[in-house]
Amino acid sequence: MRMSEAVELYTEHLARVRRLSPATVRAYRADLADLVAFADDPAVADLDVEDLREWLWSATQRGISRASLARRTASMRGFFGWLSAERMREDDPTLRLVTPKRGRTLPTVAAAAELDTVLEAQRVDADGTGDPVALRDAALLELLYGAALRVSEACGLDLGSLDRAAATVRVLGKGGKERVVPYGAPAARAVDAWLVRGRPALLTDPGITALFLGARGGRLGVRTAYEVVRRTLGPVIGADAVGPHALRHSAATHLLDGGADLRAVQEMLGHASLGTTQIYTHVSTERLTAAYRLAHPRA
Repeated sequence: MRMSEAVELYTEHLARVRRLSPATVRAYRADLADLVAFADDPAVADLDVEDLREWLWSATQRGISRASLARRTASMRGFFGWLSAERMREDDPTLRLVTPKRGRTLPTVAAAAELDTVLEAQRVDADGTGDPVALRDAALLELLYGAALRVSEACGLDLGSLDRAAATVRVLGKGGKERVVPYGAPAARAVDAWLVRGRPALLTDPGITALFLGARGGRLGVRTAYEVVRRTLGPVIGADAVGPHALRHSAATHLLDGGADLRAVQEMLGHASLGTTQIYTHVSTERLTAAYRLAHPRA
């Protein structure tokens, strides 16, 4: 079932079963219709917590008020709770969604220079100590940023996903869509160090094909990946709840800041709709405007 169909069933449930006021039902329908349009009307099972974070983050970039953001969050939680109760989904992704505290915004884009310094320090420290977990963390961070991956995509990578000679990675994205994206020299160095010196030390079963491993030798979990990013980038970005999506946001914004073509960025991110990628042009434009006002003599 597509999201748009499920939204119609849900709003009918709100009106007929829960007997909410027409104004409340209209507000829920408008919020969820915006989510459907943002995600390009995927199947109900395909939408995950990363999509929801990006949707809320895009709303903050458009200047939505905190009250409207809170209402959107409530609409979303109610909808996915209903989907779960009706057995239309096996999970409720909103249970893993941390709503920003009052006075905070959703994760911001890290400055390119600061991010470069942190990632390089992480890689150098890992190389120096040779600690397998540190080597894994450095490779994970570099690949999340270098290839602009979703955290679920990174954790789902296998050894065969990498083409080390071409410095590309084959990613299985939303809706089972496959794409091949490049990564840079720093990521290549970190990944090579992890494969040669880190992964063999953690591997307990030679049959495991996962690229990134947890401390016990199994495939790296999404929760662990979140903690790695939070611990490393939290002090830089200044957000307690920062996660891997901040690296993805940063990568997309930095690509556009550097002059990358919008459609090329769309392909790299695996967005079905160009409109989703255009969110990042708003960030770049705001940064340019701020720099202009500070530096231009006739601003």
